[in-house]
Amino acid sequence: MARKSTTQSKIVWTVIAWVVALVIFFPILYAVITSFKTEPEAIDGFSLIPSGTFENYITVQTQRDYFKPFTNSVILSIGSTILALIFAIPAAWAMAFAPTRRTKDILMWMLSTKMMPAVAVLLPIYILFRNFGLLDTRIGLTIMLTLINLPIVVWMLYTYFREIPGEILEAARMDGANLWKEIVYVLTPMAVPGIASTLLLNIILAWNEAFWTIQLSTTNAAPLTAFIASFSSPQGLFWAKLSAASTMAIAPILILGWFSQKQLVRGLTFGAVK
Repeated sequence: MARKSTTQSKIVWTVIAWVVALVIFFPILYAVITSFKTEPEAIDGFSLIPSGTFENYITVQTQRDYFKPFTNSVILSIGSTILALIFAIPAAWAMAFAPTRRTKDILMWMLSTKMMPAVAVLLPIYILFRNFGLLDTRIGLTIMLTLINLPIVVWMLYTYFREIPGEILEAARMDGANLWKEIVYVLTPMAVPGIASTLLLNIILAWNEAFWTIQLSTTNAAPLTAFIASFSSPQGLFWAKLSAASTMAIAPILILGWFSQKQLVRGLTFGAVK
């Protein structure tokens, strides 16, 4: 009886999980379907039957250069992730293996910065970027994306590093390893799953960041988020073309997430969010 009940509960929870997954994925699916419709069909009403036209993708590519914002997105997401890891790994090491009484306060302060509305600091950030000549530059956006995602990177690495026995690092010190060798040759190889999951998550966050990339770029450094926003203009909102642009923008990150899901799950379940 207990076994039957367990099997039934597994089936129920599986069905619930699939329903939740479909609800979450449905907007993406509908955007893909809409991208294969004509503009009159897209604004006509709800329909899951596309006409099968590729006109929107051709128009999007001819009217806007897709590969330039795509290149910008790749450079910004990878560059900001590498820069964040360079700062976050030593910071997480210090908080995990050499904590002070202020460590928890610092961690909470870093996390609290993610709760602040971005629009509240838009004006000072914009003025700083203008004065330093960083508007519409890859360097400026890379710095901005690094700063806004750095608290999450530090938190994930900190919680993962805490799962590593400190005795291993002490043994490395006894063998003559200095601080640099301890971090590079001992800690980092042991934390590869956590670092990999953090890296992948930060790439996804940087790729999807829309507010700051739209506000701080126009043409030269504009990534795919700004590319999508360009199809909403005073002339009208072109749903079919906007859906095609969105599909082209999210396709690379969806593929990355699909192929790296095992690494993400392994890293997150081995201490990153415990």
